[in-house]
Amino acid sequence: MLAAITPWKDRAGAFSSLRLIVFLALLVPAGSLLFDALTGANQPEPLRGAMHDSGTDAIRILLLSLLVTPLRQMLRWPRLAELRRMVGLFALSYALLHLLLYIAYQNWGLLRALSEIALRFYLTIGIIAVLGLTVLGITSTDGWVHRMGGRRWRQLHRAVFVVAALGLLHFMLQAKSDVTEPMLTAGLFLWLAAYRAVAPEGGSPGFWQLLAISLGAALATALGEAGWYALKTGVNARLVLEANLDVSFGLRPALWVLIVGLALTLARDLARRIPRPNRRARRVRAVA
Repeated sequence: MLAAITPWKDRAGAFSSLRLIVFLALLVPAGSLLFDALTGANQPEPLRGAMHDSGTDAIRILLLSLLVTPLRQMLRWPRLAELRRMVGLFALSYALLHLLLYIAYQNWGLLRALSEIALRFYLTIGIIAVLGLTVLGITSTDGWVHRMGGRRWRQLHRAVFVVAALGLLHFMLQAKSDVTEPMLTAGLFLWLAAYRAVAPEGGSPGFWQLLAISLGAALATALGEAGWYALKTGVNARLVLEANLDVSFGLRPALWVLIVGLALTLARDLARRIPRPNRRARRVRAVA
């Protein structure tokens, strides 16, 4: 409860520079939305621009919340676990802002907004994702852990992967012609889902497993992008696949997924090579 009121403090009530830095970083997208609103950066449709930006922010931060546990395990940094709830609640906040801005875009006509949500498939998927994320946010407190029991609570919160998948599908369907960022986020999500599927209890997969996950996620991203453009625009899928090898116009989503996956794999390997301080020895020195 204390951490919710003062997010820069840890569960024991002590100041945490890590929590403060992450808290301020998660406020940056909100600051950017406010700046754009004050300067008219999203003209000629500022409300529409803010609506799309807040939705994109929600997806990005939701993926960051899914990255907390892999980072904690790979880097052997237990304190990162304290950030998971904060990051998840920020994802929920931006998702709710996205929904609020959508209703505002409909001239605050709630019935009209509900009608559009019911009639348009990508909007229906989006509202289901927001509702699912809301349930996870409400039940994220220690009180709900105690009421539900640890096992049932963990089972419920594994649904975050289903919620994230629905959110990504909504993101992709509304993007229409240019799905570069949706494909990138989908590829990163595949990496996170594959990591969770093969990670041993309480630990991270090995080097070769992580390498295989990174290659597989990158390949799936490339095939997904090629298939999407082939079905939606009629562009030859082979040409889209070949574009991944041409970096003169920038890196395609599949290559970014591969780079991120390889970076995380190397970070895990380096973390294993750094000697960890002996906790027992530190306690003895502290007593002495």
